[in-house]
Amino acid sequence: MLKQFGAKPSKTDLNRYARSANWNGKHFENLEPTTLEIGLNKLPQLLYKQFFATEGRYPLHKLEVIPFDAEQFNSHPEKIKAVWYGHSVLLLRINGMNVLIDPMFGNNAAPISPFPIKRFSENTLQIIDSLPSIDLVLLSHDHYDHLDYHSIQKLKDKVSCYYVALGVARHLEKWGIDANKIIEFDWWDKHIFNKIGVTFTPTRHFSGRGLKDRAKSTWGGWVLETDVEKIWFSGDSGYGSHFKEIGARFGSFDFAFMECGQYNEQWHQIHMYPEESVRAAIEVNAKNIMPVHWGGFALAQHTWTEPVERFVAEAEHTHVNYCLPQLGEIFELNHSSKIKWWQ
Repeated sequence: MLKQFGAKPSKTDLNRYARSANWNGKHFENLEPTTLEIGLNKLPQLLYKQFFATEGRYPLHKLEVIPFDAEQFNSHPEKIKAVWYGHSVLLLRINGMNVLIDPMFGNNAAPISPFPIKRFSENTLQIIDSLPSIDLVLLSHDHYDHLDYHSIQKLKDKVSCYYVALGVARHLEKWGIDANKIIEFDWWDKHIFNKIGVTFTPTRHFSGRGLKDRAKSTWGGWVLETDVEKIWFSGDSGYGSHFKEIGARFGSFDFAFMECGQYNEQWHQIHMYPEESVRAAIEVNAKNIMPVHWGGFALAQHTWTEPVERFVAEAEHTHVNYCLPQLGEIFELNHSSKIKWWQ
């Protein structure tokens, strides 16, 4: 369990973080005022609901994940392909490169808690064995439902390079990842990876893996640009003005993976309601969208299908194109399936 915590920031780390425009002298901060605290008087009821009032929050049966098909994934290399493994785990085939985003394949989203939050699917860590070599891993922030010690260990020999939010490198290095393989990103930083432009975009969220490291690393989303397509992974975020800024900077996106799920009125400033996810996609001018951050864990009190159902209703109401691939399904970014497979 102790290894799951990762690493505390060193004095050298803190001096480096202080060069960021988003560092306030003690920690990283959002672009607009954001409240994270939950009143002590509400905490007992919230914890009870989280760990014991579970009706409707978990599927009746474990969700199946379609086995990986390497031949299909590698076919037609001129087309971008994607696979979603639940929550925010995404595998992309882009410009001949294999890109893995927030690879939390573990079975527990609360590994340091006495009450585990189990995944909706079984044996997901073993999926890593069937995956191809990974050219690039992208890590949006260091929360346990996005950065998992066991997944990183199992992926270690498969991964060539890591692009991570500023402050996340210290965890990977403690877990044995070569520092030369890791590049940290502050908001709006951009690097070119094998002809793919990669930019780290702001979100309205927070970070931390223990009691004393809150906001000691940053958080964000990822833009991937090729000569022909532009993709955006929103990252975890509350609704905010940063979406319009992202839209203004990039013009439009061919496809966007939108955070949608694990929201609650108590932490509404750091996780959007589904209607806001669609609104944010409209503001960044995304042509086709897909909900992620659901289908993996019950981290909030809504039913497990409510996020996608509300997302679909709002997308249809606002005439936004969307797609609903199954877990493990290989799909192209012009994917238009609207089959409600969870039913």
